[in-house]
Amino acid sequence: MTGIAVLGSTNMDLVAYVSHAPKRGETVTGREFLTIPGGKGANQAVAAARAGGDVAMIGAVGSDDFGVRLRHTLESSGVDTDLLRTAEGPSGTAHIVVDEEGGNSIVVIPGANGTVTALVPGDEALIASSVALLLQLELPLSAVLDGAEAARRNGVRTVLTPAPAQPLPPELLAVTDLLVPNEHEAATLAGVADPHLAAEALLRQVPEVVITLGSAGSLYAARGAAPVTVPAPRVRAVDTTGAGDTFVGALAVALVEGRPVQQALTWASAAAALCVQRPGASTSMPYRSEIDDAS
Repeated sequence: MTGIAVLGSTNMDLVAYVSHAPKRGETVTGREFLTIPGGKGANQAVAAARAGGDVAMIGAVGSDDFGVRLRHTLESSGVDTDLLRTAEGPSGTAHIVVDEEGGNSIVVIPGANGTVTALVPGDEALIASSVALLLQLELPLSAVLDGAEAARRNGVRTVLTPAPAQPLPPELLAVTDLLVPNEHEAATLAGVADPHLAAEALLRQVPEVVITLGSAGSLYAARGAAPVTVPAPRVRAVDTTGAGDTFVGALAVALVEGRPVQQALTWASAAAALCVQRPGASTSMPYRSEIDDAS
């Protein structure tokens, strides 16, 4: 078992499945609507727990029915929620449109996530007891920075997913050990579209980078080492929602278990490939035995 803390968002995903996403001013008829527990933080926590990690979640749900369901989903996946707060008011929601090719577009409304502006008593002790801290950008940046600085003080490895993409303050990058953007986020942060050039640029700010490339796999780069590219399994995508979070959760488990980078990336890619073949985010995330069989 591995000790992973996740400081991040919990959202209820409101998912509409359509033949094609509506253009501005257009109305389309969907084929199905689902409410699925999600949020980048919760997704990564569930993915890591199902992949065999010993995972604890720091964040907030609302006092509504969604909050009850979000907490239950984490707990039923084996995630410790002792430090998951309940904030008065609505939980976060993500409004997602998924087309017939599995692509998606998303609007996130923070809700309770917006109340998490800093660590509270008990949070740093949990982080200090972990091997790795997973971070994303669906909480206020002040909380993300607070968590990353606590991890650095306690010698805990930080893994930051810079999504939704936005400019990152230098003080956050200074306490980030591993940055895991997708190719679009990498291009936004680095100012260059080519993933290899983006990785080179990002290594001037953080010591390690993994750029996820969708169906093309992933690219790992570290200071003073040759880059490593790992292809993704060839599968038919049903819904790509949560695939990146599945990759990060599984990757974190593999790395803190001490697996070599290429093996860790291959295992994480297998997890993400299983995820995209199923609808939803948290509902589609595979268990360790499935990942082992697929890799």
